[in-house]
Amino acid sequence: MLDRRTSKIAFSKLSKKIKNFLLSPKSREFFIFLIFFFIASGFWMLQTLNNEYETNFSLPVRLKNVPDDIIMTSEIAPTVQVTVKDRGTVLLNYILGKSFFPVNIDFASYTNMGSHIKIASADFGRRVQTQLSASTRLMSIKPDTLEYIYTTGDSKKVPVKLRGKISAGRQYYVSDTLFMPDSVMAFAPKEILKTLSVAFTEEQLAEEITDTLNIDAKLTTLKGVKFVPNTVKLSSPVDRYTEKTIEVPLHGINFPPNSILRTFPSKVQVTFQVGMSRFKEITEEDFAIEISHQELRELTSEKYTVKLSVQPKGISNIRINPSEVDFLIERISTND
Repeated sequence: MLDRRTSKIAFSKLSKKIKNFLLSPKSREFFIFLIFFFIASGFWMLQTLNNEYETNFSLPVRLKNVPDDIIMTSEIAPTVQVTVKDRGTVLLNYILGKSFFPVNIDFASYTNMGSHIKIASADFGRRVQTQLSASTRLMSIKPDTLEYIYTTGDSKKVPVKLRGKISAGRQYYVSDTLFMPDSVMAFAPKEILKTLSVAFTEEQLAEEITDTLNIDAKLTTLKGVKFVPNTVKLSSPVDRYTEKTIEVPLHGINFPPNSILRTFPSKVQVTFQVGMSRFKEITEEDFAIEISHQELRELTSEKYTVKLSVQPKGISNIRINPSEVDFLIERISTND
């Protein structure tokens, strides 16, 4: 009860203070000031809006009446940027209330230009001007030329290639780069298809990876070319290096019938790094060390430096032990 009574007293005092302020001479002066301030602001705004200004509008572009057998291989600009100049009151009407119609391009009107159509702004600018007030000046249209390229079905299949860099971390390697699909259809006018041989991905950069990389990679856009599909799945399997050692025999080749090669030792150890997934796959049969008779005849030292004649792909850091061998060209009788 006491709190309610206290609140009523406080409210009554506050109401009395507000009433006294509103009826005081200072209050009347304040309200008069506000009235004149709003009047002055209104006149200032009218004066300001009466000046000329420039502003920009975006108008959508529509390509109409495209036959079903036509494949558009380039995208027409979805909008044009229009710069106009007029009094502020007119421009304010454009901003607040005016709605613009799209710029319609009739495909049938430009088929005589071939597969690469270019439409200057002077051609479609008149359609923009008809939507403006008589006092509005059209200053510019960007882009100043609308262009599009199409084909009636000409296409070719091209392989997909990587653009960029994919590298593995320490003790790992990228065993392959796979695409799904590995080829795509390219639709374009004949003159463009003649020079097109590959579809590159957009720039890809992946470094120090230690696990298989799987991403959706978009294809690089080419003017006048439509790729189907325009995105492929990129997979880069990563394998871990391990070391393997095998023994490889040395063979002499192109020796005369009465000569044979003997080396000491007859086999050498070949140590190399290979992915764990291929460890069991690679054997002695994948290597060859062939020493020609002519090579030994031209040799100036008493030892032969061993080198591989044949080796499988996908191995690295190859070491041969011993790296040099003694050799002997032994003559044998034809009876033997």
